[in-house]
Amino acid sequence: MKKILLIFLIIPLLSMTNDETSLIGKWLGKDKNQIGYLIFDSDGFASFEMNGKVVGGKEFEVEGEKVMLSYKVFKEMSPIHVDLTLTKLESGEETVMLCIAEFITSDSLNFAIGFDNARPTEFNDKNSIILTREKD
Repeated sequence: MKKILLIFLIIPLLSMTNDETSLIGKWLGKDKNQIGYLIFDSDGFASFEMNGKVVGGKEFEVEGEKVMLSYKVFKEMSPIHVDLTLTKLESGEETVMLCIAEFITSDSLNFAIGFDNARPTEFNDKNSIILTREKD
């Protein structure tokens, strides 16, 4: 009987692949009656979408300068560390937004962005939002 119970406990853990806990995808967030999306693509680029306008990705313009928005995930950290890096394509100058993430489920994520060059240490009402993965 104990072996059967152990199998039922282990199978869900074994079936959880990296894809299920991956940030890749389109994530919906709601804040003060506004809806927006945070999109992580499989090539390491991130973008934001609000009101049908997408900002970010491999190449876009900010004040007439070409930039890109990439991301890096550090899953070994707890909570997960996410760096969103805005890079000026001409000069290579980078600005990094330090973030943390915590999966609530495979399709629900607590996400916090740090301000003042500091990574958040907790999720709170001022720095975090619950994101829900959009299904295709």
